[in-house]
Amino acid sequence: MPTPIKRTVFFISDGTGLTAEALGHSLLTQFEEVEFKQIRIPFLDNVEKAQDAVARINAQGESDGMRPIVFTTLVNQNLADIVHQADAFCLSYFETFLSPLEAELGVKSSHTIGRSRDSTDSSDYKQRIEAINYTLAHDDGITDRDLAEADVILVAVSRCGKTPTSLYLAMQFGLKVANFPLIPEDFDRGQLPSTLEKYRPKLFGLTIQPERLHQIREERRAGSKYAALPNCRYEIAEAEKMMRREGIRWLDSSTKSIEEISTTILQELKLR
Repeated sequence: MPTPIKRTVFFISDGTGLTAEALGHSLLTQFEEVEFKQIRIPFLDNVEKAQDAVARINAQGESDGMRPIVFTTLVNQNLADIVHQADAFCLSYFETFLSPLEAELGVKSSHTIGRSRDSTDSSDYKQRIEAINYTLAHDDGITDRDLAEADVILVAVSRCGKTPTSLYLAMQFGLKVANFPLIPEDFDRGQLPSTLEKYRPKLFGLTIQPERLHQIREERRAGSKYAALPNCRYEIAEAEKMMRREGIRWLDSSTKSIEEISTTILQELKLR
C-alpha cells in the first residue's frame, strides 16, 4: 500500500475562520490520496498576529519539508499581504471571488470584517438561537408540547442520527426541529405515537443498516439486548415497515453525512 502524501493546511481569518475552513474542506475532500493536517488561525486582526502566523507557517514548512497550503478570508489587505509573504501556497477567498464580483456588479464591497456572520442583533441570528433552544427542548421525545411550531419532526429508532441532524438544521438554517424515537411499544401497537398523527406533513424518518446500528449501540451498551444484532434487525425492519405504511418520507443514514441528510430533508419537505 503506497504511503499517503502528507500536507499541512492553514485556515486563516480575521473572524472565526469557519468560512475559510468550509471552502478549504470542500476542495481538499477531492484529493483522497492526500492526508491533510489542518490548522485554524482565527481572529487575525493586527500586524503582530499576521507576522506570528507567517513564522508559524514557515516553521511548519521546514518541519514538513514541504510548503504548507494556506486558505485565507482576510478582509484587511495589509494583513493579507503579510500572510501571503509566507513560504506557502496561498489561496485568498476574497481575491478569488470578491474582486470578480465587484467588477461584475460595478460596486465596491464593504470589506467589513465578520460580515458573513453579522451582528447578534440580526433577525437571522435571533431565529437561529430560538431554533436551537426549541430543538434542545424537543430532543428524543422529551416533550410533545408546541409541536405545531416545529418545522420538522424526525422519527427513527435510537441511534440513527436524529439528534445531530436536528441540531445541525437548527444551527445552520434556523429551523425548529423535534425528534422522537420509535420504540418497541410503537411496533407492538402497529402505529405512530398518537401525538404525531396530526403533524404527519412535518414528519421525516431516518433508518440505518442493522450492522451499523449494532456497532454504534455496542459502543454505548456493550453486550446488551438493546445492542444485539438480532434486535437491531428487528427494530429497523419494523420502523421501515411503519414508515412505508404511514407514508413517511425517509432515508438511510448509514453512509451519509449530517450535511447530506439535512440537505435531503430540506428538499423533500420543501423548507427554506
